[in-house]
Amino acid sequence: MQATTNGSSAESRQTIIEAVAKAHEEHPSHGYRWICAYLKVNGIIEISENFTYRIFRFLGIRSETKHKVHYKPRKIRDRFPNLIFSTWETVDRPFQVIVSDMTAFHAFYRDYYEVTFYFDVFTKQILSWSLADRRGDRRQYIDGLEQVIAILEASGCTEPVILHTDQGSVYASQAYNDLISNSVIIRSMSRAGKPTDNPVNESLNGWIKEELMIDFNLAESRDVKKTISNYVDFYNSKRPAYSLGYMTPKMFYKAFMEGRIEHKDTFSTRELSQIPKYVQKKMADKAELNCIRKNLAWRREDVPPSVDEPLSTFEKATE
Repeated sequence: MQATTNGSSAESRQTIIEAVAKAHEEHPSHGYRWICAYLKVNGIIEISENFTYRIFRFLGIRSETKHKVHYKPRKIRDRFPNLIFSTWETVDRPFQVIVSDMTAFHAFYRDYYEVTFYFDVFTKQILSWSLADRRGDRRQYIDGLEQVIAILEASGCTEPVILHTDQGSVYASQAYNDLISNSVIIRSMSRAGKPTDNPVNESLNGWIKEELMIDFNLAESRDVKKTISNYVDFYNSKRPAYSLGYMTPKMFYKAFMEGRIEHKDTFSTRELSQIPKYVQKKMADKAELNCIRKNLAWRREDVPPSVDEPLSTFEKATE
């Protein structure tokens, strides 16, 4: 047996790579663990599974299968299109995008409540909220929307305002959307089963619920409505937000309106994509890596680095 461990003997690195590549060509249905065992059992070469895996990665090979993955095209059932996707950071003014969602909780250890918030994405301000003390109450959604419409009218807003929500039954109902028929509001909806389409709301709801329970002791409150009202006042006027440069939502709004915050035009030039930002980054990184490897023009017949070098160094040289 030509034994070696992770390239630490006199066996050349090129021989190791060629042995793995040949075993894969002869048995393409198997992955790196089986190839590692095959090489060892048949006295070809002895290397670790981790080392074999890294060679697989370097050669760009993987096990093959006759079972192909079949993807069915998604059925379009969204009542309103998604006008945001992953372009939240392009929002550039107050009342440009408003998001809403409902969160449920128990107070005084047993009483069930639902509260619906409406947030301004740019200033992070809670524009309105409404509380319900029974499951599935539709009134809280409508009350909150009516408050938002009143705020927009009082501010003299004439530019389009996108209201983005999930596909909850109330948000998709005719009665709910009839309220905006004569307003500047345009509807936008997340895709079904895609909470990542509304990360702003998911994040804010998480923080708010935690602060209400821990800092405002909501679970033991006998006056839930007053507790939430006190929290909303605190949130809008006293709570510094990291995303706003540690200003409060009201301070940030005032600074923008006074011209102390630069007015940018980024939202109108946004490029919509169904692919999440982190996936786009991974795809870009992979494309860049493949480009670098091609530019280096590595070929199997080239003389490899010394076998005494760690593979990480070898890989680094090719990346």
